[in-house]
Amino acid sequence: MIIEDFDKENHLDWIVVNDGVMGGLSRSRMEILEDGFARFAGQVSLENNGGFASTRARLKAPVPSDISRVRIRVRGDGKRYSFRIQTSGIFDRVSYKMEFDTRGGEWETYEFSLSEFVPTFRGRTLEGIPAIEAVQIQQIGFLIADKQDGAFTLMIDWIEVT
Repeated sequence: MIIEDFDKENHLDWIVVNDGVMGGLSRSRMEILEDGFARFAGQVSLENNGGFASTRARLKAPVPSDISRVRIRVRGDGKRYSFRIQTSGIFDRVSYKMEFDTRGGEWETYEFSLSEFVPTFRGRTLEGIPAIEAVQIQQIGFLIADKQDGAFTLMIDWIEVT
């Protein structure tokens, strides 16, 4: 089931949340391009204890309960990103992440099992948190962090659950 396809007109409403919420200076933007892709791009800055940029969107419909995997098709720049899931519509809550390394300029498809997502809060891994259940998914997103100072670009084709 496709939950985001940038080739369609009815895409999700993406917002950007950068380290400025903590005084950092990173900048980013999420653009829906006319060629059917999205571009998440910007500049990560480590100044003022910064170091992350993210984009996220609320789902428009619940995910069916029999879903166990997430697949994404992206073209990166050789940097490490994480695909994020939130089970609450509130900003400052537990996020579940799966990290992936990109190869510069190559379209790649990544597949993640919901049971393998790692629960985190403000960059720290949490213990004792139950695995995600598909029906709990309310937000999805991408994040770049881990002291990857400098420019970044992640092109996104689609996101689906299976």
